[in-house]
Amino acid sequence: MELDERLALARDPGTPPVTLTELSKDPSVEVRVVVAGRPDAQADVLRTLTRDSDRGVRQAVARNPATSRANLLRLVGDDDRWVRWAVAGNPGCDEQVRQAMARTDDKELRGLLAESPDLELGLAADLTADRSPEVRERLATNTRHPEIIATLLADRTVRVRKGLAVNPETTPEQRHRLATDSAVDVRVALVRAVELADADLTALVDDRSADVRRSLALSARTPEHIRQALEKDADETVAEAARGNRRNRATVPARRGPKRFVTGPKRPQS
Repeated sequence: MELDERLALARDPGTPPVTLTELSKDPSVEVRVVVAGRPDAQADVLRTLTRDSDRGVRQAVARNPATSRANLLRLVGDDDRWVRWAVAGNPGCDEQVRQAMARTDDKELRGLLAESPDLELGLAADLTADRSPEVRERLATNTRHPEIIATLLADRTVRVRKGLAVNPETTPEQRHRLATDSAVDVRVALVRAVELADADLTALVDDRSADVRRSLALSARTPEHIRQALEKDADETVAEAARGNRRNRATVPARRGPKRFVTGPKRPQS
């Protein structure tokens, strides 16, 4: 049978399981990749393909929502990092698989885990003590758990607190603490990323770092009265940034009101 015919069989939803089993051992990588990605592939077929010599085939299994927990756990320990990383994006990746990811020596895989905003509290708590500052930073940037944010506020590594500074889930009290952080990089990231209380903004107008004041002057989130105060900054680069922000705002067209439909909105095309 020619390659085109075998590919057609691999793609055909009506191909019987016994034929798919044979195709999972096909000499063509292209055919095996198609079988590995089929949502109706049987567990034993996918199990065979988790041991395939080709990385692309194993990646296809790792991405396949039909892949069982046992097969995903097997792929978490794959020798190839691209295969391991593909597991992190699988919608069937449950808590048991995520626990295995948290225990791996693969820093990037733990980082992908940390980026999941819906990560279980227990696993997130474990990652607050991860040996890699990068993993903790990615957790800080993405977590929605108030308890985890509170823990990471005390992290001694600047890049971790900088991650918190851009997390929209922080409370006003936590943002106040970050606005007074000892690290310039944290305060710079904060003024660019989130809304701050007026008292914090007023204090940041007199921040000891020109980098912080310049970032505040350039931020689209900065209220007009704060920007105007920064036009008088002793550092000319800050004052110029504030004046430039005024010019940029003036060129932005006024927001128009919502359109009114006389005959009703059009139906979306199917």
